[in-house]
Amino acid sequence: MLVTVFGGSGFLGRRVVDLLAREGMRVRVAVRHPERAGIDAGAATVQASSVAADIRDDDTVHAAVAGADAVVNAVSAYLEKGGITYASVHVEGAGNVARACDRHDVGRLVHISGIGADPASRARYIRARGEGEQIVRQAFPQATILRPSVMFATDDAFLNALASITRSMPVIPLIGGDTRLQPIHVSDVAAAVAVCLQNPATCGRIYELGGPEIYSLREIFEMVLVRFRRRRLFLPVPFAWAGTLARLAEMLPQAPLSVAQVDLLRDDNLANSRVGGLAELGLVPRPLKDTLAELSGSRSVTAPPAASAQS
Repeated sequence: MLVTVFGGSGFLGRRVVDLLAREGMRVRVAVRHPERAGIDAGAATVQASSVAADIRDDDTVHAAVAGADAVVNAVSAYLEKGGITYASVHVEGAGNVARACDRHDVGRLVHISGIGADPASRARYIRARGEGEQIVRQAFPQATILRPSVMFATDDAFLNALASITRSMPVIPLIGGDTRLQPIHVSDVAAAVAVCLQNPATCGRIYELGGPEIYSLREIFEMVLVRFRRRRLFLPVPFAWAGTLARLAEMLPQAPLSVAQVDLLRDDNLANSRVGGLAELGLVPRPLKDTLAELSGSRSVTAPPAASAQS
């Protein structure tokens, strides 16, 4: 099987590439900068190669899809900057990939979205994810859509951002401290992708992926504080202020916060038990505490704690 992975150099994408290659599939890593693909050394390098592609560019999408048996779209953007918009990536780009899959008779398409995606949402990022899902299903009805909750790992931009905040700030500004999350290990999401590519029963289905525990953001912060033996005061930040701060932060060269991330924290981010999940895919999720125990806290991270970094 030849699988094209769009966004294969991202946080989730590179795990997908490595796992598929190690399972014996040939992988075409479709990214804007192939020289940065970062294909893992070892057995995977024999199975994986990179190609220049931008999901906003229809021609490069078709070139990357041509000849593939399956496609994974793991591209995401939390920040609108430099010509990248939520609509161009999550709506138009997703549509380009799905239509290319239909035109080239691709057997399987796995589209990575996110819990809470809603075409009727007033939040632009959340609405774009929902509209993207609609376009994908219209263009390629047999596509499998995966909606993970916030993803974590020892090298993530979630737990490491929390660790960085607890290390550098005497008082922790807390946006959406009561918002409940169901964090899932990024490798569990990659495993779900692999299952969906190989199991025809997942065609046309939506799966919401969450970890085994539910925590508020404040509880996760407290777990990080315990891990690094620190004590900090929390300063709750109202959403009205958080939105303004995010808009100002987006003007910075390395934005520490985005409006999309604030919007994602306005509502609980929990897997819907009425749709499929990891259990239906035969997978057992890893607990957050195991990764927390391995966290070094020394990694420099500029991404905010709301970031799930799907690609």
